[in-house]
This record gives sequence, structure tokens and C-alpha cells, in this order.
Amino acid sequence: MRRVPRSMTVAAVSSLAVVLAACGGGDGDDGGSSNGGGSATGGEIIVNGCNPENPLIPSNTAETCGGNIIDVSTSKLVHYNVEDAAPEMDIAESIETEDNQNFTVTLKSDYMFSDGTPVTANSFVDAWNYAAYAPNGYQGGYFFEPVAGFADLQCDPEGTVTDENADPCEEVPPAAEEMSGLQVVDDQTFTIQTTEKVSNLPVRLGYAAFAPLPEVFFEDPEAFGQKPVTAGPYMVEEFTQNQQIVLVKNPEYSGEFPGNPDRITFRIYTDEAAAFADAQAGEIDVIDNIPTDNLIDDAWLDSLGGRGTEREVGVIQMIGINPEVDESLENPDVRKAISMAIDRDTITEQIFAGASEPATGWVSPVVDGYAADQCGEACVYDPEAAKALLDEAGGYDGELTLTYNGDADHGPWTEAACNSIREALEIECTPSPTVDFATFLTALDGREVTGMFRQGWQMDYPSIENFLVPLYSEGAASNYYDYANPEFQQLTRDAAAAEDLDEANSLYQQAEALLAEDMRIIPLWYSTGRVGWSERVDGVEINAFGVPDYANITVSE
Repeated sequence: MRRVPRSMTVAAVSSLAVVLAACGGGDGDDGGSSNGGGSATGGEIIVNGCNPENPLIPSNTAETCGGNIIDVSTSKLVHYNVEDAAPEMDIAESIETEDNQNFTVTLKSDYMFSDGTPVTANSFVDAWNYAAYAPNGYQGGYFFEPVAGFADLQCDPEGTVTDENADPCEEVPPAAEEMSGLQVVDDQTFTIQTTEKVSNLPVRLGYAAFAPLPEVFFEDPEAFGQKPVTAGPYMVEEFTQNQQIVLVKNPEYSGEFPGNPDRITFRIYTDEAAAFADAQAGEIDVIDNIPTDNLIDDAWLDSLGGRGTEREVGVIQMIGINPEVDESLENPDVRKAISMAIDRDTITEQIFAGASEPATGWVSPVVDGYAADQCGEACVYDPEAAKALLDEAGGYDGELTLTYNGDADHGPWTEAACNSIREALEIECTPSPTVDFATFLTALDGREVTGMFRQGWQMDYPSIENFLVPLYSEGAASNYYDYANPEFQQLTRDAAAAEDLDEANSLYQQAEALLAEDMRIIPLWYSTGRVGWSERVDGVEINAFGVPDYANITVSE
């Protein structure tokens, strides 16, 4: 989770009869994804990293620590352009549809996994079915919900099991193990049928959950996750928990987006300040998490000799609340009062040196369909109104905590947010760090976190839908708030089926506005992506997702 001028907008994709087709061949430069780093290849770079929550399986990775590794090492049907996240063909030769409900995917014939086996239609269909099969418990399974037959792979789809201690997969197991909407035609062709029209489906297919998996994965998924076989420009050579993850070039890679460095080492840090100190000392070559105390007057740039850049990216920071876990926060007016008590303007100015922008809704301004002021008065700092609303709601008893992952520099802003809440509402508020991001997410998954918790969302693909559906749809893996609103569900389904982009955006905006009624998710600010680098490297850029374009970095010595 991590600004260029507001004019930088992620490309919009409309629904056309032939959605995406491959452009001409060539290398990464011709593909439009290179960023001026030059053509030099070779050498090693060391970058800052963090502990993945899960083994490195694309469809079971829903956070950035593992996601950064997977994005460098895994090719998908679609590749997102570095500059604006526009979708480009990668493994797919074409993705065609006449009705936005029946899609034909044709693959390029020369793609190979790093173990020398070919990437075929079965590599996608088998992987998608495995991810969607509920007993496997994969976090990315929800992304296959639009595919026909997805419901048949779910446990107790009608919700007949009412005993909360019972395992629904044992009581009412899935009716099938394969989605009826996926069919293999031949080695290079498969079809996708959705239950309803999904106009932006091809845009989604560059997300990691849709990556192919080789046959060896199904023999031992757990072992695979420690040293995955991949189809991207890099492959994992070493995965040592709490220490490092090493990627080397995939000798079998034949795609259009090859990498420059021979070796990329993600050094795992649990202290952002330590990572930045190593960047200053030249011990690591790339850092994308800049401690907040280095943002004032661009001190971070000075300390790195001017070697840094920043841009607006598709990332938003929020505070989450789950009233199903913490009944003391079950009144929406209490949650709204908390939001109104947070002085976003002062925090972004003093903590982030004015770089981050106070959020007025739940969707990043970089995607088409963004609408300002969706949160309304609930996101406007008004301590008097906040206190009055809290009193009308019956007040709040006890101490309010704000939990965050302690391996990143969230301490200063969480303390500032708690101070603002404390002063406005006259209730005690205390930041509460966990050891690292993986521990934090595990606690959220287990519904073990009471009070408030820090949330950040980095877009998976360039669409307003991605800031809404994976986070706030009932049962979605990242819905840590247990938000469930039938009207929201229907509006987002109608938006996905809309053939006109303006109509789709309008429906998504209506769904977004509903979030203000419940306020389980408090928008804070839109983030700026920053990256600094050592004297050893050139061509460092941040993509539209807020991640350094590791593969296109060149080593200058």
C-alpha cells in the first residue's frame, strides 16, 4: 500500500465486441511497459520487503508483501502498463466477446513455466477451479464469483447451517469441483461464461488470482508455495522467512516483458526505519516505504542524494471497524462521530508533509468513475458536531484501540488520529501495533481485532469496481468489516453488467454512497507512491499501483 499531478488518470476500458487483442510482438520496450531504464541487463538489486502472510501461491495472496513477489515472477493473461495501468496482452493472444457474458481466450503458443512445462488452457482452468473450490479456503476464490457454476463450488450456498461452531463444508459440501462456465477447447483456447454480463472482465484478468498454475502445483500445493514454479520473467530461488526472498531470471521465459536484473533480493524488514537507514548507507538499492519523519521538506530525497521520485497511485488508507466483533461500536452514529473527529487536513499536512490528500470517499481519484465527496459530512472534521452526535448515540464507554501492523511506519499517524479522536470526543484512544503485517492480517482473518484497525487498499486492477466489490461485498476475502448490504450487492452486479461505461460508473457510485450510511470503513487519505534508490541503479519508476517496477531497473555498476 503506498503523486504526480491529478491529471494522471488510469485508463478507462469500455465494453466492446472484441475486448482485447494482441498488438505486435517485440520486447518489453515495444510492449509499452519499459520506463526509460535503458536496455542494460544483468547484475543484482536488493530491495526492501516484508513477510508474506501466506505461501507464494497467486490465488491465495491478497496482500502486498507476497503480492510484490508474485507480480514480478508470475505472468497472467493480461499485463498492466507501468505508466497508466492500461491492459496489454501477455499470455493471451486475444480475449474476445460479443455479449460481455461469453468470452473466448486464445493463448500464445510459446509460453513455458520455469520447470519447462507448457502453459496451456488447462493451466488456467484447473488453477481457477482450485481457487474457487471453497474447501481449499483460498483468499482469491472470491474473484471467480462472476463465473457460471461458482456457486456449486461453495459450501452451504443456501446458508442452511445455522450452528456457528459447525463446519459448513462438512455439513453441506460443494455440489461440484469445477465451474460449468469454464471449458477447455484445446491447448491454446478456453472459454469463460459468466452468470451475468461483466463488461470489465478482461481488465480483471491481469490480477494475480487469475494466474496459471503448472501441473506440479496440484501434487503438493503447500510445498509449491515455498518455491513456486512460475511463468513470469523471474522465479523464486530462495524463500527464507523473516530474512529474504530471492528471485532469479526464469530461463524458460519467452514473453514480451523480460526483466533487466539477473537477481532481485527482497530483504525482509520488520522496522521501516532500519530499512531506510540501510538505503541511506547503500546497503539496499531500492526502498518504497519512506518513514514519515523523513517527509518534511523532502528530507528523504536529500538524504538519498536526490535519488527518488513520487507519483499519485491507486492506493487509499482507511480505518476499519467490525461491529460484529466489537458490540461497543455497533451504533453507526458512533462510528460516524469517530470519523468526524479525525482531523485529516492537519494529519496529512503535519505527518505526510502535505503529500497525501484527505479522502472524501472510498475510491481513489486515479481510476475512471471516481466521484468526490461520496462520504459527505462524515469525512469532514467537525469536533463539535462529532461530540454532539456521539452524545445523541449514547456515548462510548471504555478505551478505543487502533490496531496496526508495526513493521511499517504507521505509528505517527495512528497516534495523531487517536489524539484527534481523544480531544474531540473525550474518550481514550490508544494505538496498538502488531509484530508485522502477516500477524496483523491473520488476526483480522480470525476476527480477533476489536476496536478500530488500520486498513489500506492498493488496487488489483484499474477499475472503480476494484475499490468496492472485493472489499465490501458479502463474503469477500478482504471484507474484514463483515459488511453485508443487499442493495450494494445488486448495484454492483448491475454496474458490472452495464454495457455503457458511464452507466456502470454511475451505478458503482451509487453503491459507494451506501457505505456512508454504515461507516464501518472510515476513509482517511489517498496515498502518494514514493521510491528512492542507490547510486548503483538507474531507471527506477513507480507503476500506477504504487509499486516500483523492479523488473525494468538497470544496474549501473
